[in-house]
Amino acid sequence: MPSVSFAARLIAIGAVFFSPTVLSAAHTRAPGAHHTRDDVLTLAAPVEGRARITGGLSPMGSSVREIAAAQERCRNEYGHESACPATRYADEWARHNVRLRPFYIDRTEVTVAAYLRCARTGACKPLRRGPPKSTHSAPEHPVTLVSWHDADAFCSYAGGRLPSEAEWERAARGMLGRTFPWGEIFDRRVSNHGRGAAQAFDELDDSDGFAELAPVASFVAGATNEGVFDLAGNVAEWVSDWYQEGYADADQSDPRGPAIGTRRVIRGGSYRDPSVELRGAARSATIPTLALPWLGFRCARDAR
Repeated sequence: MPSVSFAARLIAIGAVFFSPTVLSAAHTRAPGAHHTRDDVLTLAAPVEGRARITGGLSPMGSSVREIAAAQERCRNEYGHESACPATRYADEWARHNVRLRPFYIDRTEVTVAAYLRCARTGACKPLRRGPPKSTHSAPEHPVTLVSWHDADAFCSYAGGRLPSEAEWERAARGMLGRTFPWGEIFDRRVSNHGRGAAQAFDELDDSDGFAELAPVASFVAGATNEGVFDLAGNVAEWVSDWYQEGYADADQSDPRGPAIGTRRVIRGGSYRDPSVELRGAARSATIPTLALPWLGFRCARDAR
């Protein structure tokens, strides 16, 4: 049976919405009604649409202490020093405050079904094919094999835009800068994650119930207090910003990153990544024309 604090968390998530539905905890996907092993029903909310994120001042980036803690976590997960050089997480420095206007962000990653609707209108490019018998074409799974340009086109079609890096981090870390979307302690049961591995394909970890992609919102307990799902794991996510190493060590208002660059920022980690890459402050980047099987996106919109 869920602990009291966990049950209270689910009720708090449910309170964000207008019409709660019945769901089970942990790995249960939404929406629907299901019994837990102890035949207890827990409440959560429908996941369609966008969550409104309040504006104001919130932290972004990592302190020296937080970067050192990430390196230690990295060493524990990968098992050897060479995987975790001192520079690996240096691009998260420095921790600083940003002031954001209120905005909306998708509760879930954009699904295959939603992207295909856009493609049928001609507003989005046809979806690239995944490996045979893979999970990359299931309608309820997050869409992958999309470039930054594909993601940008979809969000425009949907009446929004890609979130800025600062907005994405605010959604994942909250107003106080928590480590993971659900809190400070990593719980391998509440996200679709991988494990530290030196070799490709060794990084997959099915202990969370999924070796590769999971349907969006499969992990109710991993949602933020504002009802946003899968900000850690499942697929990594494109955001709007060009990548730069580190941040300006000063408070900023609605930052949008550098004006030009060669790589776009990726956030959130994926089903291939261990917990150190699923932290809300973790960053990576790649060229915007690249389309990868572990990389998707969600959209945002200005709040009026």
